[in-house]
Amino acid sequence: MNFVWAISASIIVSALSLIGIITIWLNEKILNNILILMVGFSAGGLIGGAFFHLLPESIECSKSINTFLFTIIGFVVFFILERYLFWRHCHEGKCEIHMFTYLNLIGDGIHNFIDGLVMGASFLVDFKIGIATTAAIVLHEIPQELGDFGVLVYGGFSKYKALFYNFLSALTAVIGTVVGYYMSRRVDNMALFLLPFAAGGFIYIASCDLIPELHKQSDLKKANLSMLFFGLGILLMYLAKLL
Repeated sequence: MNFVWAISASIIVSALSLIGIITIWLNEKILNNILILMVGFSAGGLIGGAFFHLLPESIECSKSINTFLFTIIGFVVFFILERYLFWRHCHEGKCEIHMFTYLNLIGDGIHNFIDGLVMGASFLVDFKIGIATTAAIVLHEIPQELGDFGVLVYGGFSKYKALFYNFLSALTAVIGTVVGYYMSRRVDNMALFLLPFAAGGFIYIASCDLIPELHKQSDLKKANLSMLFFGLGILLMYLAKLL
């Protein structure tokens, strides 16, 4: 029975990726005005998620230099991925879809898989622990998924395509839940690599792709607001950690 609850919880968490649906009824002018704010919010969320959630959990598990080694590996791998995607899909330096959209989907997929691992292992131990774990995951997923949706639309996806691909990326939580439930003894071993690897990817996307987009904003009011939303993204991830 606990397995059914675990799968149900992971589906609910995955469904949070559809939070961007609230923007469907906004006209293009309003959406375009808030997209840069969502990019700032997402950049802050990724930085906060890496430093307040992924890295502390990894250090607690490993207590070794491997955390920082795998973080660097994640950073470098995402750099290589972006260069490969750019060479393959962009011509004469022009891209219809920004490469950071694909990186964001990959990084978010890994993160959601990790969340699924934790949920699966938690429900196997005890139903109440599983519910508490799911609640903690929901708290940091809501702001992150909203930011992820904004990044995809800003990067060139249509609203409907962004919703669809963000949801596909979120479904890795269901896969992670199944793996975590039946391989709970190996969850810590997988987390030793995946947590810092995802953190490195998040840091790369935020610092190398999203923050430079904020620098391009010439309108002083929008620039200041995007900085404010960047700080808000970090703050919400910090508060989610405290809760």
